[in-house]
Amino acid sequence: MYLGKVIGTVVSTSKDESLIGTKLLIVARLSETLAPDGSTEIAVDWVGAGNGEVVIVSCGSGARQTNGHEDTVIDASIVGIVDTVEVHGQRGAA
Repeated sequence: MYLGKVIGTVVSTSKDESLIGTKLLIVARLSETLAPDGSTEIAVDWVGAGNGEVVIVSCGSGARQTNGHEDTVIDASIVGIVDTVEVHGQRGAA
């Protein structure tokens, strides 16, 4: 899993059947200090995340186990919206 920030959406009318009805978001990977690391990924949103929100992203087989989608092509899922992050006594709002 990693922290990410939602920076956009993806609309795809032609896609694998297992993705029909899913919301696809572009997520920028963040460090533990919430600084962008330069990489992005498309993730399926299961929690109603919006643009600009800091989220928790699960990858690989863990991403497919969300909401019973074990037989899909999903490789990244947004599984949480972050309220705060605390690192070694430092606290930051997401």
